[in-house]
Amino acid sequence: MKELALIIEDDEDLSEIFGQALSAADYEIEIIRDGAIAQNRLKEVVPVVVVLDMHLPHVSGNILLKQIRADERLAKIRVVVATADAQMGENLRGDADLVLIKPITFIQLRDLTFRLHSPK
Repeated sequence: MKELALIIEDDEDLSEIFGQALSAADYEIEIIRDGAIAQNRLKEVVPVVVVLDMHLPHVSGNILLKQIRADERLAKIRVVVATADAQMGENLRGDADLVLIKPITFIQLRDLTFRLHSPK
C-alpha cells in the first residue's frame, strides 16, 4: 500500500505538477484546493507528507501548519511549504521540513522527492 501525500494547493497547474512529482516518487496523492476542506480531511487521515500552500481559500496555510504541528496525531508528517512570499518562507523554516519558493523549478521538485525519501 502506498503512503499518502496531501497536496494542499489552490493553483490547479502547480497542484498537478506536485501530484505528478509525488506520484512518480510512489506516493498515493490527494489534491485539496481549499483550506477548510484540508482542515477537515486532516481530521480523517494521517498522510506522511503534506505539500502546503500558504495562501488558500477559507483557512490559510499558516493556520493549517500550526494545527498540524500542534496535533500529536500528525506530529510525524513531513510538511513542505510552497509560497511565493520569500520572507514568509524564511519565517516558516523552523516549522516546515522544507520550504519551496514559487515559482517552483524542476530542481526544487527533484529535491522535494529526494528529501522526502531520506530519514527524518
